Amino acid sequence: MNVENIYKEAGALLEGHFILSSGNHSSKYLQSAKVLENPKTASLLAEALAEMIKSAGIEVDTVCAPALGGVIAGYELARALDVRSIFAERKDNVMSLRRGFEIQKGEKIIICEDIITTGGSAMEVAKIITELGGEVVAFAALANRGFCHRQNSGVQRKDNCKLLENTPFFALADFEFEMYEPENCPMCKSGNVAIKLGSRA
Repeated sequence: MNVENIYKEAGALLEGHFILSSGNHSSKYLQSAKVLENPKTASLLAEALAEMIKSAGIEVDTVCAPALGGVIAGYELARALDVRSIFAERKDNVMSLRRGFEIQKGEKIIICEDIITTGGSAMEVAKIITELGGEVVAFAALANRGFCHRQNSGVQRKDNCKLLENTPFFALADFEFEMYEPENCPMCKSGNVAIKLGSRA
């Protein structure tokens, strides 16, 4: 499966000047919503991700996704794994579990996103899960921006990766794009205006 081609064919690999959720800038942006708007494609990707998780022998009861971007990916992964699907969302800029969702003590949970960059949102969800007595058994995403090491990849963990080091991370592909801090962004220095996409725009 060539995940990069799937993103390109869906018009989901964008080029320009973008502000990422981390606040950093990049000339490329992955718009997973354009990939996931096709249910067959979403199912295909989730099944491939589920196979990786099953092959690793990970036991899971529930998939939890950060809203908004991870909801569809998380739901499809849960369906492929035949487990429960829930999501966390921001209220007053704080990630929380709402809508009657509950976590049982000892419940084994995979945190799933569409894309993981440094893993900041995933770790916000992990904090909620552990505080409620659940166990984070793995992280998962359709795409890895290359800051965290995923299973079966040569990409090494960077200093700004926030995911738990001893918890496996599964993703279908690495997308290593150059990122810049705003004050060091060459596109900004050339007068190019950055735009912000995604759920935090």
